[in-house]
Amino acid sequence: MVIVGDMNKARLAHARSFGCETVDLNEDATLADQIAQILGVPEVDCAIDCVGFEASGHGTQAKTEVPAAVLNSLMEIARAGGSIGIPGLYVTADPGAEDQAAKTGNLSIRFGLGWAKSHSFHTGQTPVMSYNRQLMQAILYDKVQIAKAVNVEIISLDEAPKGYAEFDSGVAKKFVINPHHLIPA
Repeated sequence: MVIVGDMNKARLAHARSFGCETVDLNEDATLADQIAQILGVPEVDCAIDCVGFEASGHGTQAKTEVPAAVLNSLMEIARAGGSIGIPGLYVTADPGAEDQAAKTGNLSIRFGLGWAKSHSFHTGQTPVMSYNRQLMQAILYDKVQIAKAVNVEIISLDEAPKGYAEFDSGVAKKFVINPHHLIPA
């Protein structure tokens, strides 16, 4: 079972469209409470931070920048001995950050909690080459429909500025620019 947490209702609806359970982070309930409603226990085997340093709080703090919010939440819900993947982008410096420490790339994470629960942390870019062949086979044999899962929309080069603006607004789509009209619509 895959559970997707987000504050964007369109992305949550899209995740449900291909079988994911969802957690609406706009709600005031804790992430652990929302996970418990789905699984019966407030923990998961592993979790992935796909947000990074631009994270915000959730519930009543949804509009406030809290760079470590996702990492701290994931350490809370990942079971003892669980893994936390961190492909979400973190930077060595963020001069525009609201938090003074975050301006120099420092985050207030509860590392002691992660240590006490013996979490494994996996940071950096996703190692696509380690599972590329299996993914290719799953796509070729129609076991996964990646274009549907990521909600691909093919656009022309002229439509690129509009596509970038929509993407930046948080739309639940990925855009593929087709400058020479080689991809069938």
